[in-house]
Amino acid sequence: MRWALKRVGAGACLALSLAAVANPVPQATPAAHPAKVLRYAFLVAETGFDPAQISDTYSLTVTPHIFEALYTYDFLARPVKVKPLTAAAMPEVSADFRTWTIKIQPGIYFTDHPAFKGQKRELVAADYVYSFKRFADPALKSPMWNTVDEWGVSGLAALRQRALSSKQPFESKKPIEGLQALDRYTLQIKLDQARPRLLEQLARSDLFGAVAWEVAEQYGRDTMEHPIGTGPYLLKEWRRSSRMVLEKNPGYRERFYDAEPNADDAEGQALAARFKGRRIPMIDRVEIAIIEESQPRWLSFLNREHDFLERLPADFVNVAIPHGKLAPNLAKQGMKLSRVLAADSAFTFFNMEDPTVGGYSAEKVALRRAISLSIDVEGEIRRVRRGQAIVAQSMVLPHTSGYSETFKSSNGDYSTAHANALLDLYGYVDRDGDGWRDMPDGSPLEIEVANQPDALSRQYDELWQRNLKAVHIKVRFMHGKWPEQLKMARAGKLMLWYLGTVAAAPDGLPALQRLYGPQTGNQNLARFKNSEFDALYDRLQLMPDGPERDALFLQAKRIQAAYMPMKTHVHRLVSDISQPWLIGYRRPLFRYDFWQYLDIDTALLPTKR
Repeated sequence: MRWALKRVGAGACLALSLAAVANPVPQATPAAHPAKVLRYAFLVAETGFDPAQISDTYSLTVTPHIFEALYTYDFLARPVKVKPLTAAAMPEVSADFRTWTIKIQPGIYFTDHPAFKGQKRELVAADYVYSFKRFADPALKSPMWNTVDEWGVSGLAALRQRALSSKQPFESKKPIEGLQALDRYTLQIKLDQARPRLLEQLARSDLFGAVAWEVAEQYGRDTMEHPIGTGPYLLKEWRRSSRMVLEKNPGYRERFYDAEPNADDAEGQALAARFKGRRIPMIDRVEIAIIEESQPRWLSFLNREHDFLERLPADFVNVAIPHGKLAPNLAKQGMKLSRVLAADSAFTFFNMEDPTVGGYSAEKVALRRAISLSIDVEGEIRRVRRGQAIVAQSMVLPHTSGYSETFKSSNGDYSTAHANALLDLYGYVDRDGDGWRDMPDGSPLEIEVANQPDALSRQYDELWQRNLKAVHIKVRFMHGKWPEQLKMARAGKLMLWYLGTVAAAPDGLPALQRLYGPQTGNQNLARFKNSEFDALYDRLQLMPDGPERDALFLQAKRIQAAYMPMKTHVHRLVSDISQPWLIGYRRPLFRYDFWQYLDIDTALLPTKR
């Protein structure tokens, strides 16, 4: 798993250029047959494209279109369904969920690259052995190593430790029991403990797609810039934090639209009827820019420069979707609205090692709970989010196991009176008469909130000021670029930070990584350490879904509310709007790869763009 971190309120704009036909002829006659181009905008810059070295939403949106995992999610199935991608069939799994044997389809090839010395390079089982091992290589400093380590692959952690202890290069080609290519097309994974939901991890092309060892070894430390996979697209141009261009992989195998929606899913059935049997991908080129402010994205969409607005900015909700429905003027133009409760959340973590807000003593717990109680989430939803969210009661995300619509906890409470009383009781009082509370020892109490220097972030700054002023707590802000603040958060250098997360799989357990001790410095930005919580997490890893597992989720949610190492604010309602010529879009619940399922109705394209 790993749940991708993303900036709160961040969205991206999709844009499509002029296109003429579904199957363009060679580039010798581009004027007669212009390629279909998907223009895309990220709100925050990417970090790179080596699956073993990334964890941010923006990079993880690109990589699953370049690399391919063994399995994938059916694009239209609800609830979600896993199906083979490069695997030939579903895995053979032992009764104890510790041995997974997977056959790979012959005849799948990596994109041509000089590292292959002019030869077609076929995907084989050993490529997945190599790719999974890379997460354990200390030299790569993978932010996802702890996640892979939790799989419990027999011998993998020991191989990593050998490199750390000897200070020698990681032995990626050294055989281990847990990762074996039994033959050219047969992969076997052996685990130290049961992992009933490993299949969900094996369906993540963003992280666990196959990497060719020849390419990785050729580029060494520069693999972030040279992604070569077996997927439908390849990277043609990259100007860091500015522009990315991807093109259809000319050597991509014959793969066809074969999504299977439920019989009662009218929207899904319509898409399946339209596209079934079409060869994918249908878009020839993808161009991605970085647009940090909401207004330019919105105006570009209105001006038909962009064809898709992913995550409608909150500033324009009242104009675009009053009362949750597409505005009449937009509907008349043939635009389409897609609005869903996303499998995500926005949350504030408290650094448990920080001398002000950290710690496990009663007065420290009281401070964090008082801050949580002072946060007017309903006001946040009204003022900043324009109604595009619901109040969260726990860290577990909608559409995942462990989530309950009826669960209620103090995490979701708002009471200034209660917060003030709690602070008074534990000695956070104004000792010098300046109007602001001090620490119990008499030192100044001041909360530092990390944020970004843009218009949306300033609205959240105003909320923090208003909420904390109501309980007489002084606040200051530390503004910086999101990628840099993520590095600081992982190093334990931020007091608190408000950000978001998105589910990558139907299992609710990955959300609990936010507070799992061994994930400190990775998913556990709060640096929370609690033996009871960790024990619950370990048990949840082993258990199949069911009532007993749900009961453990409930205990974990109560620990979050009791210690308040993180305050989950909201689960977001996502509203996407598309122009009439963009066909085939449906918001993925748990994965980022969807470009290959989109098409453009060229008859509806405007004459000028």
